[in-house]
Amino acid sequence: MAFYFEKYETRTPPKPIPYSFSRELLWQFLATINLVLGAWYIHWRWTASLNMDALWFAYPLVIAESLAYFGLILFTFNLWKVKDVESGAPPSRLKEVTHASTTDRPISVDIFFPSYDEAPELVKLSLLDAQKIHYPHDITINIYLLDDGRRDAMEALAKATGVHYITRSNNIGFKAGNLRNAMEQTSGDFIVICDADTRPFPTMLEHTLGYFRDPDVAWVQTPQWFFDLPEGKNLTQAWQQKYGWLGKWIAIITQKLFGKVEVGGDPFVNNPQMFYDIIQRRRNWANASFCCGAGSIHRRDAVMQSALIAFGDNLAQAEESKLTQLKKLTNEQDIDDSVVQMVRQDLVEETELTPYKFHVSEDIYTSMVLHGDKTHHWKSILHPQVESKMLSPQDLQTWLVQRFKYAGGTIDIALNDNPLFRKGMSFSQKVMYASTMWSYFGALWNVVFILAPVIYFFSGVAPVSAYSGDFYKHIIPFLIMNELAFMVGTWGIPGYQAKASFISFFSVNLKAIFTVLKGEKIAFPTTPKERQEGNFAHLVWPQIGVVVLTVIGFIYCLVSYLLFNNQLAYTLNAVLINSFWAANNVLAMMGMIRCAFWQPQDAA
Repeated sequence: MAFYFEKYETRTPPKPIPYSFSRELLWQFLATINLVLGAWYIHWRWTASLNMDALWFAYPLVIAESLAYFGLILFTFNLWKVKDVESGAPPSRLKEVTHASTTDRPISVDIFFPSYDEAPELVKLSLLDAQKIHYPHDITINIYLLDDGRRDAMEALAKATGVHYITRSNNIGFKAGNLRNAMEQTSGDFIVICDADTRPFPTMLEHTLGYFRDPDVAWVQTPQWFFDLPEGKNLTQAWQQKYGWLGKWIAIITQKLFGKVEVGGDPFVNNPQMFYDIIQRRRNWANASFCCGAGSIHRRDAVMQSALIAFGDNLAQAEESKLTQLKKLTNEQDIDDSVVQMVRQDLVEETELTPYKFHVSEDIYTSMVLHGDKTHHWKSILHPQVESKMLSPQDLQTWLVQRFKYAGGTIDIALNDNPLFRKGMSFSQKVMYASTMWSYFGALWNVVFILAPVIYFFSGVAPVSAYSGDFYKHIIPFLIMNELAFMVGTWGIPGYQAKASFISFFSVNLKAIFTVLKGEKIAFPTTPKERQEGNFAHLVWPQIGVVVLTVIGFIYCLVSYLLFNNQLAYTLNAVLINSFWAANNVLAMMGMIRCAFWQPQDAA
């Protein structure tokens, strides 16, 4: 069976961004100035700039700006510094990776490949690559195909490739339940979590097990790398072909200032390097890098410890709820001890031990439980080097389903089991988790930023008292410093697409927020590994609506300003500022709209 990604098999992953002490100092210096300028701007907005004649417009915008500034503080804290952890020499014996072990035997590792409906030919590639894993010592490595689809073809595949096959009679808990079922039937000291399309490199264990020489390390997350992303062209090459020598030199200067720029590549902004090499990697210093599932290595004892903690918490909550119900039924203030014991016994029998919580974001949930364990201060590590390759979403529908799951799962945790209120975590860890969760609520104030110029275009009403020199004095230094600071802070990784994606995703994140608020569960569908055919324009109607409304509003404003300005409140400064603002919003929306109609080159 031929796959579209076969032509990319020889690709090699990007190397981690080299650490630079001088660049880090410059980033911290610029970031500090940026936060000060931002605070100055927000203070001015609240105290001296509000349009008192249009507080219905002024207050929502200044509140949105304030919430966004708080997010900036959290993100700056996240990116503050790099502190990579040195991996020790690859261990061979159990006593080398535990606090105290009377058993002196070789380490054993279980590699899990959960599967549901993926093509057997695709899963076969992952199993064969896992069998190529080498290690400098004689340890036990077992590979397991965890088939939640209960398919004869998958059982035959496991037999043909010589790996272990595990299935079950139901799909309770989906992937988390599948992993739990596998843990009940295996005994490896360490567990490697893969997706069905995760293809580990031969060096994965050799490069990561050394971290576990520290007995407090619970898991190691390796970066995910999508090796099938459409190839773009370097800006220099693209502009030279289109604009000649002038385009070439402009592109060279641009990349000297802003780093490497690719055009015509992945339309879905799937490249996860910003997340792993910048965001996750810089959480190592706070021991707050969280698990992301595929490509992670777990200490079995730590996973079981998290299960016991969750079991105790669930038991206590269920007992409290049950006793409260009994008190209401009996109208008694106290329940007899014998009844309490009976209730407790029944709940113990009913409550299941779940190493991985049955939750759409079981990975980050498990991370929270372990980071908050007060009795055993577990550590997490982001290993900066890519140790596996996997497939990216190839169509807008798959892409949005995946992002909706991420957003909904994280928001559900934020609203129902917020880590800020969990005992056991350090202040730094709580801030790191807060940064992740706050970003998903950004849709609420992004809507205000998207609608603000549209409201001005149609009404001529400005949210500020005047677009005067005082306005420019406060906002321009902040905007310039913000760009400079994060250009240095994320050096080596293009940032505009990520910013545009953050704005255009407002509809997905809003849907996730309201789904959780309504008490509905976020679905667990597996992410398809093949391109879904069809027209996806219906998925971007909010983005299309923003573009259409903005363009109509701009035309209305321009005509009104040029022909009827004597009767309306439009000013040149306000028209220009809102036009640039609106153009940025439209560009952000166009990125997602293009995704709805994108097709691979071979299919076009």
